[in-house]
Amino acid sequence: MTGQSRRMAIAVVSAAALGTTLTACVETGRGEMSRSMDSSVSCPVTVDESVTTSARIGYQDIPNGDLIVKDQGLLEACMPNADITWSKFSSGQDVVQAFGSGSLDLGTLGSSPATMALSAPLNIPMQVVWIQDVIGEAESLVVKDPSITTLEGLRGKRIATPFGSTSHYSLLAALGAANMAADVTLMSLKPDAMLGAWQGGQIDAAWVWDPTLSKLTADGHVIMSSADVATQGAPTFDLSGATTEFVSVNPEFMLMWTKLQDYAAGRINADPTGAAVSMSAQLGIAPDVIKPQLAGYTYLSAAEQAGPAFLGGEFIQSLFGTAEFLLQQGNIDAVSPSSTYAEGIYTDAVTKVGQS
Repeated sequence: MTGQSRRMAIAVVSAAALGTTLTACVETGRGEMSRSMDSSVSCPVTVDESVTTSARIGYQDIPNGDLIVKDQGLLEACMPNADITWSKFSSGQDVVQAFGSGSLDLGTLGSSPATMALSAPLNIPMQVVWIQDVIGEAESLVVKDPSITTLEGLRGKRIATPFGSTSHYSLLAALGAANMAADVTLMSLKPDAMLGAWQGGQIDAAWVWDPTLSKLTADGHVIMSSADVATQGAPTFDLSGATTEFVSVNPEFMLMWTKLQDYAAGRINADPTGAAVSMSAQLGIAPDVIKPQLAGYTYLSAAEQAGPAFLGGEFIQSLFGTAEFLLQQGNIDAVSPSSTYAEGIYTDAVTKVGQS
């Protein structure tokens, strides 16, 4: 894959050049349906009233445990004296920018944006604190033309993906493995802009995640997924990251936050139907649409994440390998020393929660 990746010469079309025709309605979460509005919300672990942290948290419309924590108001219930502010972001790139500007403390981002943040020229002091999910079929390449059933069938076509995202990383890896990156036109579009471009005929295919993916498959079909790319040696993840300063100053908050993420991941695995109901209030789509999407991800417990296969070990190499790939694509200026990526992983909380 490395040699093929070097040959990538991608034609990029700016979304801005297409004007307002690419604008689509953003389907926001129906907050008024949230369980967190119910005064009976209770903390599933021991409440910690000593935490008085002010935390600015960024989330995305990705079906994972973070939506359950937000929907059920668990942070607020378990740390009643903390000041929690939630903000919605449309991409990991936006989260990285917020980290860089000092306007966000903790947020959801993919493994590709996280690696970019830890590499030159950004060199943002942040740490990966949780793996929200291991991405499989939940991020896929959907095609509109029913006659196209393989990646090779997209030669000469226009493919949209959010640049700098895990989907972008998977798409580049797939194109590199097929030695056809120079034969397609890539367009950088955020998920909430894709539907309009799809309906307007500006794009032929898109590599993206739900809920946008499900909307596009209404009249399109999937031909490849991130699970396929993972078998080629390029796995991707949705992560939670936090600024190094926030983590170092607020270990008690991070411990409780991790306990609740572990609880939420457990609920997804044990009761996907109930998890889908909770996510529905945030995503604004029906639970029976969300539930099948959950099978496209792997949700890890804190104990698993603290182990040698993930944050407690091999994940350093995942970040380092992603950085090497991003450098080949010109997305970063240099691969940082492996020690930088090691320092960019915070394991104290997952280790403590995993042992409890």
